[in-house]
Amino acid sequence: MMAPDVRPAPRGFFASFIHSEAASSVLLMVCTVVALAWANSPWAHAYDALQHLSFGAAVGSRVFMLPLHAWVNDGLMALFFFVVGLEIKREVVVGQLSSLRRAALPASAALGGMLVPAAIYALFNATGPGAHGWGIPMATDIAFALGVLALLGPRVPLGLKVFLTALAIGDDLGAVLVIAVFYTETIRLGALAAAAVLLGLFALLLRGRIRQSLVLLVPVVAVWLAILASGIHATVAGVLVALMISMKAPLPPQRFTAIVRTRLPELEREGVTRESVLLDEAQLDTLLELHEAAADVRPPGLLLERMLHPVQAYVVLPLFALFNAGIVLDAGALTGLTGAISAGVILGLLLGKPLGLMLFSWLAVRSGLATLPAGVGWRAILGVGCLAGIGFTMSLFVSGLAFKSAEAIEHAKLGILAGSIVAGVAGYLLLQWALPAGASPD
Repeated sequence: MMAPDVRPAPRGFFASFIHSEAASSVLLMVCTVVALAWANSPWAHAYDALQHLSFGAAVGSRVFMLPLHAWVNDGLMALFFFVVGLEIKREVVVGQLSSLRRAALPASAALGGMLVPAAIYALFNATGPGAHGWGIPMATDIAFALGVLALLGPRVPLGLKVFLTALAIGDDLGAVLVIAVFYTETIRLGALAAAAVLLGLFALLLRGRIRQSLVLLVPVVAVWLAILASGIHATVAGVLVALMISMKAPLPPQRFTAIVRTRLPELEREGVTRESVLLDEAQLDTLLELHEAAADVRPPGLLLERMLHPVQAYVVLPLFALFNAGIVLDAGALTGLTGAISAGVILGLLLGKPLGLMLFSWLAVRSGLATLPAGVGWRAILGVGCLAGIGFTMSLFVSGLAFKSAEAIEHAKLGILAGSIVAGVAGYLLLQWALPAGASPD
């Protein structure tokens, strides 16, 4: 008697996405702890020296050098934003943001979760050195938020996971717009025009179905350099390039299956072998046709997202945390927690996020534009609102753009760390209370 097949079913893309984000949050936390410990150890000078270690390239008399910290924040984070751009486009084309009805709830929640924290921060920093930091508490760190959600196991309804993911992606879209519009001091129109031309060239190469990575990499790097030279933060180049990439396969699935149905029987009739392929050019042509058809039926945007998401989750974000979370926790720095910048960030994340998310979600449902996900009540939405207050990665990133003063950046980082920790704990406890024990809604 044959044993039953007990192999697990293949994990779908959304489940893989959730698993990757949740697992990467552990590595992100480890790198954060390492950065904090290193910056407050006897070897702190080595941490500072690593951040300022410069390298680059020289072409003739022109030298392009950046410190390692800048390579991580301006270079590697462009890859992070590239994946974010792919996620945004996927959600707009086929996901939770693909129609007004589906987008209404997460989009409203994301909007409220950005406006209210910014307003609370502004109450503490209407003027003074912290006035430019209102964008810091607007962000949500999806990796940490999903990591906390994963601690609750099968009690979490799938609809709640989808809601948190969709609102975080909407949040990322808002952050990209804020960075591009409000955290750009000067715009050099010549470099911006060059970036537009290069983006057009990249789009033409994609329409021509050019698949060679090195050929496509040239205009991508050129776009990044042009955006960097334009005055807009270079990471925006990642989103712009991502939006050029199609989420839909160039070959319709019906055409692919027709090719397979026609060509496979031909190969079987001819008795294809490893040796016959070497001798029979027609067989080789048939195999190449099947290979090209299989390549053309795969959605390029989704394929890139699946390929790069682990790199983003397990390399880029941990390195970003390692280079940006090293806060010196001496008496002077801890005093900064009572200052306007830290207070604005903490209260923006801890109170503004859940209040804004709840208020705007309630308005969307009350107006009839949206409905709550199946199996999800308002207590669970409040818990997710607290988890959205885990700003961390994007908040740290924005703080580096908002302030030039090292002291202001340190105060913002302290507020981000404190607010994110308390928001994560509060969200976990609220969801423990809100979600029924032992449920397995998925």
